[in-house]
Amino acid sequence: MKNIKTLIVASLLGSALSAQAQQVPPAIPADPAIEANIRQWLQKMTLEEKIGQMCEITIDVVTDREGSRNGFRLDEAKLDTVIGQYKVGSLLNVPLSVAQKKEVWAAAIRQIQEKSMKEIGIPCIYGVDQIHGTTYTLDGTFFPQGINMGATFNRALTEQGAAISAYETRASCIPWTYAPVLDLARDPRWSRAWENYGEDCYVNAEMGKAAVRGFQGPDPNKVGPYHVSACLKHYMGYGAPVSGKDRTPSSITPSEMREKHFAPFLAAIRQGALSVMVNSSLNNGMPFHANYEYLTQWLKQDLNWDGMIVTDWADINNLCVRDHIAATKKEAVKLAINAGIDMSMVPYEVSFCDYLKELVEEGEVPMSRIDDAVARVLRLKYRIGLFDRPYWDIRPYDKFASAEHAAAALQAAEESEVLLKNEGNLLPIAKGKRILLTGPNAHSMRCLNGGWSYSWQGDKADECAGAYNTIYEALCNKYGPQHIVYEPGVTYAPAKGDNWWQENQPEIGKAVAAAADVDIIIACIGENSYCETPGNLTDLTLSENQRNLVKALAATGKPVVLVLNEGRPRIINDIVPLAQAVVDILLPGNYGADALANLLAGDTNFSGKLPFTYSRWINGLATYDYKPCENIGQMGGNYNYDSVMDIQWPFGFGLSYTTYAYSHLRVDKTDFTADDELTVTVDVTNTGKVAGKESVLLYSKDLVASSTPDNLRLRQFEKIALAPGETKTVTFRLKGSDLAFVNYAGKWTLEKGDFKLKCGDQWTDLRCTTTKVWDTPNI
Repeated sequence: MKNIKTLIVASLLGSALSAQAQQVPPAIPADPAIEANIRQWLQKMTLEEKIGQMCEITIDVVTDREGSRNGFRLDEAKLDTVIGQYKVGSLLNVPLSVAQKKEVWAAAIRQIQEKSMKEIGIPCIYGVDQIHGTTYTLDGTFFPQGINMGATFNRALTEQGAAISAYETRASCIPWTYAPVLDLARDPRWSRAWENYGEDCYVNAEMGKAAVRGFQGPDPNKVGPYHVSACLKHYMGYGAPVSGKDRTPSSITPSEMREKHFAPFLAAIRQGALSVMVNSSLNNGMPFHANYEYLTQWLKQDLNWDGMIVTDWADINNLCVRDHIAATKKEAVKLAINAGIDMSMVPYEVSFCDYLKELVEEGEVPMSRIDDAVARVLRLKYRIGLFDRPYWDIRPYDKFASAEHAAAALQAAEESEVLLKNEGNLLPIAKGKRILLTGPNAHSMRCLNGGWSYSWQGDKADECAGAYNTIYEALCNKYGPQHIVYEPGVTYAPAKGDNWWQENQPEIGKAVAAAADVDIIIACIGENSYCETPGNLTDLTLSENQRNLVKALAATGKPVVLVLNEGRPRIINDIVPLAQAVVDILLPGNYGADALANLLAGDTNFSGKLPFTYSRWINGLATYDYKPCENIGQMGGNYNYDSVMDIQWPFGFGLSYTTYAYSHLRVDKTDFTADDELTVTVDVTNTGKVAGKESVLLYSKDLVASSTPDNLRLRQFEKIALAPGETKTVTFRLKGSDLAFVNYAGKWTLEKGDFKLKCGDQWTDLRCTTTKVWDTPNI
């Protein structure tokens, strides 16, 4: 009785919300020809064929393991079962768990598509996690990871990187990539903090829009031969686990979910994103894969979005075996599909198809839900052109791995690496200096790339990326090998399972001895590569071996440069004072070491800024948009209350070889309403002696609100280039509604009262004259 009531309520609610959705302009305008084709397919497809389109299986299931010992091969009999019998509509992942040549990809996908067209008449859609370039295709162009792209504060670079990734992904006959990642890295302990664009919702929204433009091109209904479908992930709130560990629960309020975690997905959907992947975890006790409100109401109906929602890996089964909200896997299928899931990344078994067929026949899943899901799958396939070209000749893709693409990746790496400290202008390092290069990250392509690089954990990078330079090789090329002494002192253990964090017995004494004959020490420290749950840790503090290495080297009296090569900000408060310079290169990809060499030599100027708050203490983790009570200092009276925001480096921080002065911050309206447009200008001058690029960040501060306001909120940013002595006026245009917040009742609200705007060291005042509360869920 309970299940029937649930379905009735969901159906009635869905009808009401569908009517509401019709009043919202479609996120993607419908293409009449595509919609007519979909209606024809739905009329003639069997139930089994429809359910098959909703199923996604990993490539391992149809791999000929015996025949693949000398190269990847598909198993024709297994293809017969998966596609011929079960009519499965999607495959994913990388064959044999390692990147393949584009020719291997193209041959395999042609075989899959020929089988699909013969058996079903509908093309298969193949998806991969190419999140920072063509990362599952050998010889492809790797860009820096998402956290680096956030550090560039350069939308154009993000769009260009996505466009190049799309081109090279299509060169492998792959039309669908599971990117961009729009989770907010709100907890630095989280093992996936490096996949997205940082802690701020506006940065993620802007970079997400740029990535969607780059991946898909200008028309989401006609994604051309050099573009792919984007897949936004992981919808939503994934980056704020209470424990700091991957796939563990969050406790995000509805107001914060709407205002911050939903914001990047909202922006990217409005940009035309065609698909979304769901957060693997749960919030306040409800798994996202069973959350009708978030999947159907917020995403599909409130936005009038006709795109497709896919699960993450095995996450329908997880509703049963992990989250215990379903007694059986069959019940889990019912909960997820009725909540709004369109495609299940099963990924190993076809039982999903059997369960879903039974549920439809039993009336537990309405046929209307099946038809809606299948329409969304077919619509995606039409939009990316698979019905016209299920596979294609890859020979015309002559820019694959080209010098042009490499130059773009190098520029992205250069603009993403962040100078955090430079006492006495130790940097740049002049030619002719003798350099001791030390630390476990000094001679590793694996460390430069991180996860999702040639393999899931990134552990195959050193064997696959031999054509690119480690930091050691890049510095030898820049300064000459005779000027570089390499003695690591600390090294990582050989890859064996999920042992990314293990280190060999340190040999710090060798590094100290090598320091005797050098002028400067560069210590490359941080993390080995990891991905997802295997990257969970229990202590954010950098390893004792690495910190001891830096302490011993600092005791020699030689100047020390710390190069931080890490996916998340590890705690290093005891060694920062020992170094004269600190550079955070994050995970800059295959060209990251060349970029670092250019920056250290002064051939290129630093322009990156931190897209997250770098914490100083393990019990003092913070974000820049903290609440006022988190930094109030000691209160008067008898109550000894002392709350101080004590961090290592703030969000948006980054030094340069030049200096910039901000002046004349102005706003054209000091009084405004929600409907006004505000024009904000600020002058920025390069006051140094070298050219540089500066990311100009505009913040707002709401002084008093009915819900405690954030300390600051980033509202816009622009990156400009300035010659020495040059001044530019930067213009921002804000809507009054941009300063609204989501109140305790879940309503978007702009309240009468005082605000401040901040840019650089400049502040200006303005005042909202009229309160407005929106009735619509989004503004």
